[in-house]
Amino acid sequence: MYIPDSETDTQVHKEIAEVLEAFVTKLPAIDFAAVVSLEGLPISSWPPTLPAGLDDVRVAAMTAAILSLGERAVMEMGKGEMTRILVEGDSGYLISVQAGSKAVLTTSASRSVKLGLIFLDMKQSAKKIAEILG
Repeated sequence: MYIPDSETDTQVHKEIAEVLEAFVTKLPAIDFAAVVSLEGLPISSWPPTLPAGLDDVRVAAMTAAILSLGERAVMEMGKGEMTRILVEGDSGYLISVQAGSKAVLTTSASRSVKLGLIFLDMKQSAKKIAEILG
């Protein structure tokens, strides 16, 4: 997990954690949410300790890699700007959206989640996170 090294960093981390907590607790089908840098470094997650077997550094690195590939694919195929990445598995979804120019909001959710609702809530949360990060 990201370790703040100044009072300002601590406040930013706290504000992002509050946004994530509100987002995750709003939709019971969400397993976790994380904010990662575009370089693939963890910034914050909710819950603070990810579910068993998940490592925040690994989640951050995979998120950055998927985002990079998605952006490149959309650009090369002339589909405009990428708005989100959705990976669907047998038991759920991984969804990532840009949170400003510095970070990505990524979420793991069960198949019972209402995709339209999570897309809307992720967009709103990502906007708040972008504002916090400046």
